[in-house]
Amino acid sequence: MTALPVADRAEVRRYARVLVRRHPRMLAGALALHVGAAVAGLAAPRLLGGLVETLTTGTAAVSAVDRTALAIAGFLVGQAVLARYAHVASARLGERVLAALREEFIGRVLSIPLSTVEKAGTGDLLTRTSHDVAVLSKSVRFAVPETLIAISTATFIFGALLLVGPVLAVPCLIVVPLLWAGTRWYLRRAPDGYLAESAAYSRITDGLSETVDGARTVEALRRQEHRRRRTDTDIARQYAAERYTLWLRTVWFPLIEISYVVPVAATLAIGGWCYLRGWVTLGQVTAAVLYVQMLAAPLDRLLNWLDELQLGAASLARLLGVAQPGRSATAVPRTPAPDGVRAADPVAAVDVHFSYVDGREVLRGVTLVPQPGERIAIVGPSGAGKSTLGRLLAGVLRPTAGSVTAGGIPLTDLAPDQLRGRVALVTQEHHVFIGTVRDNVALVRPDATDAEVRDALAAVDALDWVSALPAGVATVVGAGGHPVGPDQAQQLALARLVLADPQTLVLDEATSLIDPRTARRTERSLAAVLHGRTVIAIAHRLYSAHDADRIAVVEDGLITEFGSHDELVAADGPYADLWRTWQGLGSAGHRVERVGEQLLEGEFGSADQRRVVAEFRGT
Repeated sequence: MTALPVADRAEVRRYARVLVRRHPRMLAGALALHVGAAVAGLAAPRLLGGLVETLTTGTAAVSAVDRTALAIAGFLVGQAVLARYAHVASARLGERVLAALREEFIGRVLSIPLSTVEKAGTGDLLTRTSHDVAVLSKSVRFAVPETLIAISTATFIFGALLLVGPVLAVPCLIVVPLLWAGTRWYLRRAPDGYLAESAAYSRITDGLSETVDGARTVEALRRQEHRRRRTDTDIARQYAAERYTLWLRTVWFPLIEISYVVPVAATLAIGGWCYLRGWVTLGQVTAAVLYVQMLAAPLDRLLNWLDELQLGAASLARLLGVAQPGRSATAVPRTPAPDGVRAADPVAAVDVHFSYVDGREVLRGVTLVPQPGERIAIVGPSGAGKSTLGRLLAGVLRPTAGSVTAGGIPLTDLAPDQLRGRVALVTQEHHVFIGTVRDNVALVRPDATDAEVRDALAAVDALDWVSALPAGVATVVGAGGHPVGPDQAQQLALARLVLADPQTLVLDEATSLIDPRTARRTERSLAAVLHGRTVIAIAHRLYSAHDADRIAVVEDGLITEFGSHDELVAADGPYADLWRTWQGLGSAGHRVERVGEQLLEGEFGSADQRRVVAEFRGT
């Protein structure tokens, strides 16, 4: 399984700079408050050092001690107030940045080709939308502002230490090589380690979601033990990945702790030695030791949050990587439509080859050029490549060889909004979003009027049951709302299609979940509404093919027959065999359906028999 791409470090840094430039005033205000809080915190050691100096000379009075204590208290209060507003400003900036990140990420997700998601699996995408967003949220809200505070505070503390006495700042430099080497060693390994950890987490999510979605298949094929072994293997990989990053921290963190203790002890030793030689005063030594102790707190904060920043950077790289192949990950493309693409330009597939796995072609040299306004039906046995051809014509898949174009422009080179304005794909899988019926239908055109929504519903024979709902089109459906059956969900999707009004439609078993009589009526209504538009229908029910202008018979990845219904029946080829078989099954199926209706109506049979038939019809 191919994972979704991950942005490189250069792109992550470039995007971070873009975010900084978006909010210069808010960033400057937050930094100014942090600087003010850091400066206010520097007063106490200097005042205490001065007090010690006056006490050693014997010139200090009680009032001087009182004044020093009051001054220190005042600076501490000022520091607390400034720190409070600094945190608020940082939080606001973080929320603003996080909101922009989420909006852009949604744009990236919606721009991903379905083929890319299918190859990568939904587990990776689900992990990025949940786990990685949560990790990045923590980094933006806490790690980034805390790091800014630590850097500004440490910078000013070291500056104050230099002002007290440059010679007393020398002990702090003793641990710089150790910190530099240890941190450099950690940063070379941590990004890849955390990316591997996130990827392992994605495999767990993907495996569990597959097992849950296919639980009945797993049980039917008795593959429970196989799925358990798969989950155990994924968990073992996740454990190994987390153990590696934990090992990095167990090496790095002790170096940090040593770096806090050594400077304090060295400052005391060197400061005392310098004091005995008269190079510095006792007050200077006192202030220097206090500053060195204060320096440990921001350094500890910086280095500890640096680990969280590595997690956030890995998550940001994964989120930025969610983009269409060959396009920049820093923006969702919304370029003007090419001049050569017009609404009336037909979709054409010429010498198309396609394979999901190298060496196993699903389609082999298929050419299909519909005429504007023509209705083409694609039929054939299961596994022949009908749905794959439909996805290629809808621009969902990119051909391995050959071309699928609109006006000479490859469909996969168009941005999603441009593509869907010309070609719409409707499959047998439909999702009902949480919201009103109107919201679900008007999803493609939020500015549509209620009259237009009702007309779209009427076009697919859904207006009657929608009007019977408690609040009509204002009834809330979806998870937690009014229940909607699969046939009704399919009608909502078709109404959405009517409202979208694309030039070319690709219907992949679009009415398969509707009962045959309703499906027949719905397709006739759609044919009237979509008159003049190119329709490519992939269907197993051959009455849809009977109504088409031309029929393409797909067998083993090739179009073996192409013509009208009467022409193909007269040719007595594969389509004629399918048609004769369908007519026989259709008559038998009608008789079985009629017996079932009579049984349910109580004309004969037992209650248990009626219950079984009802359950069967319900499935």
